[in-house]
Amino acid sequence: MTGTPSPAALRALSDLLGPKGFTTDPDIMSPWLTDWRGKYRGAAAAMLSPADSDETAALVKICAEYGLPLVPQGGNSGMVGGATPDASGAQLLVSMRRMNRVREIDTGAQLAVVEAGVILENFHAAALAHGLRFPLTLGGKGSATIGGLVSTNAGGTQVLRHGTMRGLVAGVEAVLPDGSLFNGLAALKKDNRGYDLRQLFCGAEGTLGIVTAATLQLVPAATARRTAWVGIASPDAALQLLRRLDAALGRALEGFEIMPQSCIESVLRNIPQTRAPLDAKTPWHLLIELAGEDEEPLDEALRAGLAAALDAKLIDDAVVAQNERESEEFWRIRDSISEAERANGPALQHDISVPVDLMPAFIAENPHRLVAEFPGARAMSFGHLGDGNVHHHVKPPPDVDAVQWLAANGEAVSRLVYRHVLELGGSISAEHGIGQMKRDLLAELDSPARLAALRGIKAGLDPRGLFNPGKLIA
Repeated sequence: MTGTPSPAALRALSDLLGPKGFTTDPDIMSPWLTDWRGKYRGAAAAMLSPADSDETAALVKICAEYGLPLVPQGGNSGMVGGATPDASGAQLLVSMRRMNRVREIDTGAQLAVVEAGVILENFHAAALAHGLRFPLTLGGKGSATIGGLVSTNAGGTQVLRHGTMRGLVAGVEAVLPDGSLFNGLAALKKDNRGYDLRQLFCGAEGTLGIVTAATLQLVPAATARRTAWVGIASPDAALQLLRRLDAALGRALEGFEIMPQSCIESVLRNIPQTRAPLDAKTPWHLLIELAGEDEEPLDEALRAGLAAALDAKLIDDAVVAQNERESEEFWRIRDSISEAERANGPALQHDISVPVDLMPAFIAENPHRLVAEFPGARAMSFGHLGDGNVHHHVKPPPDVDAVQWLAANGEAVSRLVYRHVLELGGSISAEHGIGQMKRDLLAELDSPARLAALRGIKAGLDPRGLFNPGKLIA
């Protein structure tokens, strides 16, 4: 597409950004040239770190003038290589981490204007200081940034009640590929000027523009929460319990996570200072959370719902956290599953979604499909039952060289998993995006109509393909 940036281009960028915003130092850039999983490693001619939206727009204009490809990056905590440059050394890494201001929190409107480089955990604290809450959280909240969460349409553990980032974004500010600054931060309830450009950047993975800030919807801070750990026989029984509790508790029900016993054993084995919430082993476990204003009604409602489920023999056992510390201990087990599984050796990890009512069927059926084609393969699923998001890990047979087996069979295994997902009307990416890891599979497996629309939008906004090339769209 393009060659290595010329000295004149790099000099123009250096003059614009200064020493705080421009570097070609390999040691400084190195940590940001590898994705979180260590699966992809690239190179960059320079790393650009703008301090504000005007600098971002100015650097994009320079890059457009010289035809330089850009790779936007937030916290670099993505799972699909979506923020990693290629190996050519011709691309420029655009780090948004210096843009880390919460510009405004409007307590009356329950809205916040937040720059792209703000870390999610820091934003949680800022909202809480105003008596408000941003109702999206995930295991990587200490490194994930707002711009990255918007660009990947992140989900997390509270989607059941509050939706993904797309449902929480009320406005977006972004720099387009020609260097113009689109200001769509106004949180308009009605705006009939054609296509919703603000929403277009949610899930675009930096291929259509660089998100510099977003207006985000807040909710009142939950002054009370109640968390329960439940042992249960099967995903089918878990779905029945979800429907019962959802009908009985309404908007108070915010979290409903499902995990197999093998996940719990992995966490207890590999993560220090964790302990099993239940004395007895059960095939499956649920982490259920309610949030609201008054603790006593929440506690009574949760205990009543679980007691009724026990009487109906729908669940095997349950324990309700007695305090905040116990709630955090429960969530630490859930949030540590990916880390614990990595310690068990290599595996194929699939971030997928299916209709909620079909999630138990997928969990039950897919391992049989895998073993039929790949004898000895082992599948393990956990995730957000409330929104149909399955984290589906496939491990090699125990008696083979894991690295060689994955190299020989990994692509075919993933294709089998994704075809099953699409048969059920699901998506091959639930919350981590497409990036470069799933780009070719998307092009092969998704509907021609969807792919044509995606390619048409990309060509219209970025005809030279300079924004995050090689990601999302083949």
